[in-house]
Amino acid sequence: MMKRSKSVVLAIALSGAPFVFAQAPAAEGQSKAVAVVPADQQPTANQLDRLFEVMRIKDQLASLTKTMPQIMQQQITQQMEELHKDHPELANLTPAQKEKVEKVMTKFMNQAVTLYSGDEIIADIKGIYQRHLTGNDVENLITFYGSTSGQHMLDMVPVIMQEFMPTAMQKMQAKMRPMLAELSKEMAEIMATPSSAGAPGTAKPDQQK
Repeated sequence: MMKRSKSVVLAIALSGAPFVFAQAPAAEGQSKAVAVVPADQQPTANQLDRLFEVMRIKDQLASLTKTMPQIMQQQITQQMEELHKDHPELANLTPAQKEKVEKVMTKFMNQAVTLYSGDEIIADIKGIYQRHLTGNDVENLITFYGSTSGQHMLDMVPVIMQEFMPTAMQKMQAKMRPMLAELSKEMAEIMATPSSAGAPGTAKPDQQK
């Protein structure tokens, strides 16, 4: 589950690339507190609405909501394949059990994708923008994102994501192997429990303590 959660976060972060590009470049290793923009210099709600409109933020979030289930389903399939390679005993799951596992994972995947709505994301980001960008900054950003270069960059975000995600997923899978091994242990323990095919609360004699 943790791997899928990280995938969601990564995809959201990438889809929100313009959010990052819109920020002033931060120095690497920057640790000191950043001063908050005085209230009288902060951008208005109208300015931020205009900025987010020209940045196509709502469209990006809507696109992410549509594509994430497919991405997540691919991740689930890949995880199960890895687990079966490392632990052949998992092949003992009956077709009915496999179907139940897939349904449960898909249900939670769909719930995870919709937990943080686009409107809520935008509202939260607006508050951050107001604290760290001045009204003049936002006007300059509106000018940039409204330009040919700015719109071209936004056009390229999906292309960049499409090219980057396979590399990111491949590296994440390699780094997550130890966690998958732990996951497989827990799944093996689940398999060792009494079958649900019997009467509720009953177990075979050799399984009773």
